[in-house]
Amino acid sequence: MNPVRTLSTAGRVLNQIRHDPRTVVLLLVVPALLVGLVAWIFTDTPVFQTIGPAILALFPFIVMFLVTSITTLRERRTGTLERLLSMPLGRGDFILGYTLAFGLLAVLQALIASAYAIWVCGLDVKGDPWLLVAVAVTDAVLGSTLGLFASAFARTEFQVVQFMPLLIFPQILLGGIFLPRDQLPDGLRQLSDWLPLSHAVDALNAVAGDTHDAAYVGGQLLIIAAFAVAAVVLGALTLQRRTA
Repeated sequence: MNPVRTLSTAGRVLNQIRHDPRTVVLLLVVPALLVGLVAWIFTDTPVFQTIGPAILALFPFIVMFLVTSITTLRERRTGTLERLLSMPLGRGDFILGYTLAFGLLAVLQALIASAYAIWVCGLDVKGDPWLLVAVAVTDAVLGSTLGLFASAFARTEFQVVQFMPLLIFPQILLGGIFLPRDQLPDGLRQLSDWLPLSHAVDALNAVAGDTHDAAYVGGQLLIIAAFAVAAVVLGALTLQRRTA
């Protein structure tokens, strides 16, 4: 891998997105609006304070997964990837460049969504708000890396969406959003330990609640980051030059 080529790839992706206002709105504004919608639905109830941290993990994770996977797949379908890889650009440069570009967007997205949840929607965070942002950023980056990985196996945008029941829905159901993970049946509880979104929800709940142990949250962040790195490596190894 070459740092110059990696940064050049990241710059090209960011430049393309900058000229697509709809994608910019989807990435940076929609997650915050969805968080606001949930807060509005549960106005004058304690529900948002309970599920708010988990929602802050959920929406950016899904949006980053969809946008990253579809954008990467489009590069293959239009032949852009094949032309790029015919030059001295390795698959690692391509994947890492995309990871950097969407990672930067994930940072902006998480900052906006977290600030909106805390200062507009009134989410009460007993721990350090910046620790909450750090978890939200890592979670959004994870969504991007899983999107890169899924795009390697999809031939069409519709097939990307089909990956959601396999990669995304189980994490939503078992991640502690609808039911605390310690109340899940034993087999499902153990399975949820191997799902990265579970660790993001646990970390966000810890920061927002009374058990905001920085060491515990740091450990959860390392687990989420490990899943993200694994997705990047697998994405680079399985990346195809073109979609048949």
